[in-house]
Amino acid sequence: MFAAVLTVGVLAFYGVSASEQALFAAYAVLGLAFPGVLLVRALYGGGRTLAEEVALGLALGYAVELFAYLAARALGFPLLVLAWPVTVYALFLSVPRLRRHFRGGARLVRAPVWSSWSLALLFAYLLLWSAASFFRTHALTWPGLGTASVDMPFHLALAGELKHHVPPMTPMVAGEPLFYHWFVYAHLASASWVTGLEPLVLLFRLAMLPMLAAFVVLCAMTGRRVTGSCAGGALAAAATVFVAVPSLYLGSNGAFTWGGVADLAWTSPTQTFGSLMFAPILLLLVDLLEHRRRDARRWLLLGIFLVAVTGAKATYLPLAGAGLVVVAAAETVRRRRPSWPVLAALGMTAACFLYAQLVLFGRGSQATTVSPLSYMRTSWQELTGLGVGAEPPPASVLGITLVYLLCWGVTWCGALGLLSRPRLLVRPATALMLGVGAAGLGTMFLLGHPARSQLFFLWGAYPCLATVTVYGVVVLLRRARVSRGAVVSAVCAGVLAAYLVPVLCGVGVPLRPGQPDTLLYRPYVALLAVAVPVVAFLVVRRGAVRALALVVAACAALGLPADLHARVLSTVGDLVGVGDGVSPTAGAAAPQAVPSGAAETGRWLRANSDPGDLLATNAHCLWTDGPRCDSRHFWLSALSERRVLVEGWMYTATNLARWRPGLAPEHLPFWDEERIRLNDTAFRAPSADVIRRLRDVYGVRWLVEEARSGANPGIGDFARLRFRSGDYAVYRIPDDSLT
Repeated sequence: MFAAVLTVGVLAFYGVSASEQALFAAYAVLGLAFPGVLLVRALYGGGRTLAEEVALGLALGYAVELFAYLAARALGFPLLVLAWPVTVYALFLSVPRLRRHFRGGARLVRAPVWSSWSLALLFAYLLLWSAASFFRTHALTWPGLGTASVDMPFHLALAGELKHHVPPMTPMVAGEPLFYHWFVYAHLASASWVTGLEPLVLLFRLAMLPMLAAFVVLCAMTGRRVTGSCAGGALAAAATVFVAVPSLYLGSNGAFTWGGVADLAWTSPTQTFGSLMFAPILLLLVDLLEHRRRDARRWLLLGIFLVAVTGAKATYLPLAGAGLVVVAAAETVRRRRPSWPVLAALGMTAACFLYAQLVLFGRGSQATTVSPLSYMRTSWQELTGLGVGAEPPPASVLGITLVYLLCWGVTWCGALGLLSRPRLLVRPATALMLGVGAAGLGTMFLLGHPARSQLFFLWGAYPCLATVTVYGVVVLLRRARVSRGAVVSAVCAGVLAAYLVPVLCGVGVPLRPGQPDTLLYRPYVALLAVAVPVVAFLVVRRGAVRALALVVAACAALGLPADLHARVLSTVGDLVGVGDGVSPTAGAAAPQAVPSGAAETGRWLRANSDPGDLLATNAHCLWTDGPRCDSRHFWLSALSERRVLVEGWMYTATNLARWRPGLAPEHLPFWDEERIRLNDTAFRAPSADVIRRLRDVYGVRWLVEEARSGANPGIGDFARLRFRSGDYAVYRIPDDSLT
């Protein structure tokens, strides 16, 4: 109730009306969660709390809705998506054996009050952080909407594409296949059809909230399964939310402080949806591998979620496969051969992965390359403030690599506690978590991407790394039998180090011009200089096991809530003027750069054109005054929900396939010179022949002129002016002869 009331208040404050909230709540409860819960009660046995049952049912509801909507939209009747909850209700009402599931689950357990409040407070933190970092800076109306982070119109355009077309194409470049993980946009499209709400309101305010709530609960549920306690589950969920690289710098920086679920929830809806689809997979794999169940119903659920995650986020199937390979290796060592559940799960995962690579992603890599330590080089460029063009010397790359290894060692060193009971390392659940976590960390060092998208592997592995770390801490503290006072003292020492070392060292990032990059190592050298003798003293006085337990407790306080530490340090750095700061929304347009009339133009086109109509525009570049065109302009396709001959092309598969190290993919020119020349000539030097060719060769029906990109009043001589607003004019190309 607390979380619900807080959500209503926050959404109302940021422009979501009571009717919009009520419509979305009714859809989420009656169209997703409740039918999903009925299916869970019929298919998934075992003890669980009511919150866990609702979270699992909501996740299943999203997955089933996805398949139902794609079929309904392909048939041309998108509202047929409602057939799936109606069918579930009818089936469970008409079959006597199923009717009892309306009254409740067979084995619901009562959660401790403190556990329920801890999860509610975690969601409240995510909600309030969303309000402070996203809602506050992302308006729902123009021109404030135009200053949104650069990827948001891309997400909105894909939601509009899935609202009207299945199979989808890339809406901002007509004819370009959409080789992308686009399932979340199908959900947004379905929610818009069912509720009548704007995709903009869903994407910017509503749709991620149920996903975040369910994700937090499912992380805790998996943590409880692995650690065997509600406390372990709650700590695992908290660690997943607050984890980050433990930064000992002042000032904000993307290299160390950005990437947790709180930051990515809204700017990367694919990551949020993929995380939710992956969470039940981990839970089901733990059940199936630990108990070697032959329960066909659980295998059915696993298959549903594997198919759903296939197109939800490309990073999760490789992570699942890596975890299962480690489980198979552990079982081979222990039993000389892997068990049949491991092989079956591996086979299902491999089949989904092959389908994703061959069909959904078109065998493309989306500019992901094997480039060891690529992220270390880009981190050095960011931390020093020298930018993309600077090439770090090998010694600096090695230094930053060692800093990252130390940071992640501090964060995840709790997993070392499992060494005190080596048999736990070959336990299927533990091996699965370690395998997924190792794959996530490994890809950060092995792969490269111009937008650092290899980090999504690491971010996707956070729940597993958090769970196994908490598990190790719990096991070690139980074995070491250290007093509560000693543990509290160690935790306080870790928290003190998290704030005292950065303040005393005073290193702000990015570095100011002229400062040597060796300053980047000062806080971590200082930390080691203090920690090493303290650890040696503890080993002598308390023994190796107790010393390790206290060190792990201190590191957990320093590393696991690093996201929270970093936000505080960022604020401190900003207050004292240290560092310039790097925002996750970097690339958004400044208010003065936003042209007027874009929203009105897009809405008019949506109301007065057919979904199959093709637009042409002279707006291809971000609204900046830079010398080179940044091709991440997607607002026309986003606001009109229509396909455009050529708008922005940065994220297309063809553009990313041309990328090579040293190039900026957003600055690459459009690859089809004839098409872009004909398109732009229609606006710069219009003629009957040019506009006729656009209509007859490419099927263009509308011309949308943005004055800031070069207005030409002569267009009206060959096409009919239908609408004008601010900096925009819309022309209709006649269907008959052009003179």
